[in-house]
Amino acid sequence: MAADAVIDLTLSAPQVVQSARDRFNEGRTRPLRFRKKQLNGLLEFVKENQNALLEAMHQDLKKPKQEVMVLEIIPFVKDVEHVLNHLDEWAKPEKPRKAMVNWMDGVMVYNDPYGVVLVMGAWNYPLQLTMTPVIGAIAAGNSVVIKPSDLSPATSQLMYDLLPKYLDRECYPVYLGGVKETTELLKERFDYIFYTGGTAVGQIIHKAANRYLTPVTLELGGKSPAYIDASADLDKTVKRVLWGKCINSGQTCVAPDYILCTKEVQDKFVKCAQKVMLEFYGQDIQDSPDYCRIVTDRHFTRLVGLLSGLKVALGGRYEAKDRFIEPTIAIDVSPNHPIMQEEIFGPILPIIPISSVDEAITFINKRDKPLALYIFSTKKRDREKMLKETSSGGVCVNDTIMHIAVEDLPFGGVGQSGMGAYHGSKTFDTFTHKKTVLVKDFQALPEKILASRYPPYSDSKIAFINLGMKERRRLSLKYLPHIIMFLLGAAVTVAVFYLCKYAK
Repeated sequence: MAADAVIDLTLSAPQVVQSARDRFNEGRTRPLRFRKKQLNGLLEFVKENQNALLEAMHQDLKKPKQEVMVLEIIPFVKDVEHVLNHLDEWAKPEKPRKAMVNWMDGVMVYNDPYGVVLVMGAWNYPLQLTMTPVIGAIAAGNSVVIKPSDLSPATSQLMYDLLPKYLDRECYPVYLGGVKETTELLKERFDYIFYTGGTAVGQIIHKAANRYLTPVTLELGGKSPAYIDASADLDKTVKRVLWGKCINSGQTCVAPDYILCTKEVQDKFVKCAQKVMLEFYGQDIQDSPDYCRIVTDRHFTRLVGLLSGLKVALGGRYEAKDRFIEPTIAIDVSPNHPIMQEEIFGPILPIIPISSVDEAITFINKRDKPLALYIFSTKKRDREKMLKETSSGGVCVNDTIMHIAVEDLPFGGVGQSGMGAYHGSKTFDTFTHKKTVLVKDFQALPEKILASRYPPYSDSKIAFINLGMKERRRLSLKYLPHIIMFLLGAAVTVAVFYLCKYAK
């Protein structure tokens, strides 16, 4: 549980940051025992308040229980347990390989915390996307200012009210607010900023970070394509694509944004999708307890506006009062339509007809690099071609979303879809400064061995230094005589040194 110290949770942004910095400077967050206590506190927070979290996310997005459990709570618990199981290993100094010249030296990499970290969460998965980075930041020994999204007010308020009961509230304060409060927060000096959200806000955060040269991780989004060819198992493909598109009502950063396929595959996809939608949600999707709602009226209005001018083959129904938009498939979509100019972030799935894998690659490469690329094909050559000739944050073959669930795979974007990565040990590394350390012993080698670096310089000294700096694994037999001479020379020098020393 949290420390007994109590502070005013209505402090201003400068006061919140300064308090967190004071605690870090005192060294409170560094001991492994303290870090583990906080991480165990996070486990208690989720286990003791599971029903409250379910209710809060239902209020914010009408999230069904299974989506909260499978996509938020279970991954969160798994992440904390994974960190606790490996923290001792990750935190200890690393010992890299050494060249010959450093055989007698201590060569290490220390895992230092950055200091005061700002984690800005997202509303679409308000627990996981806010707290997963926090797990890594705590594990790395930082203090953390936690900023949940104002667009998921029920969940954010819950974290504000309850997290201080499970975490040291001075080291890990929760700061609420909208644009005004966030703007004030970004004026403060942080040692690392982690943001999950849209590209436009990501650019603002990156600009604010530049003031102090603060390193950032930006987990953004973009238009993630799904390429489907005729060789794919269409029944399974449709289910996997529509599941990835419809969870959270399409409000997922790695949701398939649009489909590239031939017209023949397009027709078969739509026909199969009709059966799948009935199987997933029944006769009336709006009455289904398993389908989310759009987060705000503003987001709803934007999505409805994107429907204009589309050739709707399936779905298309919506209701403003309930912020409900039916899963919608549009066919024969023009690349110039407004829906292809921005990330959709909703349950609308446009299909753009193409004739070949080469055309699909060209289409993708003309646009910003996506956060995810989905390839549905049994043709290994075509899959490898897409992997080699396109760039994206990640790739999932013959499925959607599931690549981000593999804890040892780093997750992050590239280009406009983001910078930096996390998940598993990479989350710990993200919030860790790798401090290089070289330790030389005054007595291990006499100065004569190291004198080749000192003036006056000569070609023989260059050759001697070059030999000593070669990597051991790359030394070939042709260097064997030189190595023997080096070792013999070192041995003779050391022997003479000690004989002279003790002769005195």
